[in-house]
Amino acid sequence: MSEDAQDVVLVVEDEPAIRMILRDYLAGEGYHVLVAEDGEQAFAILASKPHLDLMVTDFRLPGGISGVEIAEPAVKLRPDLKVIFISGYPAEILESGSPIARKAPILAKPFDLDTLHEQIQASLR
Repeated sequence: MSEDAQDVVLVVEDEPAIRMILRDYLAGEGYHVLVAEDGEQAFAILASKPHLDLMVTDFRLPGGISGVEIAEPAVKLRPDLKVIFISGYPAEILESGSPIARKAPILAKPFDLDTLHEQIQASLR
């Protein structure tokens, strides 16, 4: 269980099975989990939810908006928002040249759920 069950995590992932696994796992660890399957849904959640602690986002998403392109404006609007990138193509995140991509943890798919949880806990400390 998370020490603070009020932590709100936004998961942005286009693959339904991965999205479901992440949602269920993180909810089981005590987080309040919101999910989006693309940039449009992620931006709608970011615009409508006043409190978010952390975003876990895939890099390659449908609709032409990458996880980095979601994270950059999100962090500008919410400087305290933490970001963790997940991707089957982790080098692309670093190659994006984004300042946030240089600072945020990047987990290469496939990754262990306990490793994700450790990264979340470290980010939220």
